Amino acid sequence: MKVLLVNPPFLKNFSRSQRSPAVTKSGTLYYPIWLSYAAGCLIKNNQEVRLIDAVAEGIDTVCLIDQAKKFKPALIVLDTSTPSICNDLKIADKIKSAMPGSFIVLVGTHVSALPDEALDGSAGVDAVARGEYDYTLVELAKRLEEGGDLGGVRGLSWRSKSKIEHNAQRETIKNLDCLPFVSSVYKKFLNVKRYFFAASDYPMVQIITGRGCRFNCFFCVYPQVMHGHLYRKRSPQNVADEFNYISKELPQVREVVIEDDTFSIDKTRLSKICDLLIKNKNTLKWNANVRVDLEFNLMEKMKAAGCRLLIAGFESANQQILDNVAKGVTRARAEQFFSDAKRAGLLVHAAFMAGNPGETFASLEETFVMAKKNLPDTVQFFPLMVYPGTKAFEWAKERGFLKTKDYRRWLTRKGLHNCVISLPGLSAGQIRDWCNRSRRRYYLSFAYLFYKLKQMIIHPGQIRRTVKSFLSFSRHLFIRGREDD
Repeated sequence: MKVLLVNPPFLKNFSRSQRSPAVTKSGTLYYPIWLSYAAGCLIKNNQEVRLIDAVAEGIDTVCLIDQAKKFKPALIVLDTSTPSICNDLKIADKIKSAMPGSFIVLVGTHVSALPDEALDGSAGVDAVARGEYDYTLVELAKRLEEGGDLGGVRGLSWRSKSKIEHNAQRETIKNLDCLPFVSSVYKKFLNVKRYFFAASDYPMVQIITGRGCRFNCFFCVYPQVMHGHLYRKRSPQNVADEFNYISKELPQVREVVIEDDTFSIDKTRLSKICDLLIKNKNTLKWNANVRVDLEFNLMEKMKAAGCRLLIAGFESANQQILDNVAKGVTRARAEQFFSDAKRAGLLVHAAFMAGNPGETFASLEETFVMAKKNLPDTVQFFPLMVYPGTKAFEWAKERGFLKTKDYRRWLTRKGLHNCVISLPGLSAGQIRDWCNRSRRRYYLSFAYLFYKLKQMIIHPGQIRRTVKSFLSFSRHLFIRGREDD
């Protein structure tokens, strides 16, 4: 069967695969990671597959439909997100109108949380593949090809005549080594030079080495909606083998981004991966999402294995707020993380959120002071983004803090992160303004500018990454006052 997987047209440089989908000020554009893994599974199961990233390729809906007609797929898979869902449903309708014989299925966090709403919102949508959908699509393609009953396809919500059926939940994949290398899918279908991650050297690729996260941060969407809290992982050898594959088959790639929710959960496995990379004399730089409880000795080993940067969610400097969001770390441990990373020679990208439960102007300033004191290489100040299916969304809705039901309002007109919650004494506009102001105060401070100048002199290899990020970022950095609503 011919299967077409699509990252549909929307705004330029809109990243659906981010944990908080948006157009970023730094120009970051994620790979369609989860679509790519699913494409690999379908290919492995003898389906004829095409993957189109309309956002990265700059393809509009007319062009997309034209390409789809030429390919003639029986099954079309559309990725979705909360901010783009209204657009995504309209595209599904247009494709169905042009190709009425196709079976259209939606995937992603938003439709996994709200399958009824998605199916009710578009007559062109035939089904939603909920949660971890790789093998849901494999089984769906086989059933459609054989003309079988869809009722047994686990993880599928579908339209049966005029009724919506919700099949039993599919179990998450236990053996992740059975998945094809996502980098092989990128090589087959995508142009790696179209993707950019501001904290990484360019060009880069993004891979996943583990799914699920055993921690319970109340805002994090993927563990709550897609992959669950059972941590499943690829073997160290399998991860090392993909590094070798990337080195040989994608020689233009300069850095690997490990996009696991938390790469450092299993520290024994992490150590073994580093041992193998060192043994293999890995020359690829890499970075990863980690928790701030990562120890110094592991940081040293990661550095020896090629790691250049640690990405960590600090969220807040206020301990009560950290407790309120079930972060499971202390302010003291976060401070130690900064110190240990610097000693190990690793850069830090620090992520902070504004608008968490208990937030005040005083706690926001406490967070900024922490960032300025520790001087991470890059920093982000984002408003708390609440998505359907998360505890954060229910918290905001139940308390009357959620100020809109229009999913388009999750973004500004330019596609940037908006703020859709207002807290007692702290409005949505004030939260967003604090993020913009703090970003300017941080990046335009003498301390940070001096640090970057010194870094580029000592490490000339950082110049290209820094300049590319600055050129994209500067048009936002110098805006004074509130950005567009």
